[in-house]
Amino acid sequence: MSRPADNIEADQLDTPAILLEHASDTLDDQDADPEDLRRLTGELTGTLRDVLRVATSRGHLLGVSEPYRF
Repeated sequence: MSRPADNIEADQLDTPAILLEHASDTLDDQDADPEDLRRLTGELTGTLRDVLRVATSRGHLLGVSEPYRF
């Protein structure tokens, strides 16, 4: 069970780098329309939620108190 969870966490932590590059490109695009920005905001929000979930989960493993709620 631990191996699949580790693989999921690895994917969740790889996604932000890819999404950050996409966000930079979208924000630099003068022709980006509001729908592009809405979609980007949704993707960024979901990715940030995943990263916080991983960080919180790892914090529990280390005995760190949980500062965020989902």
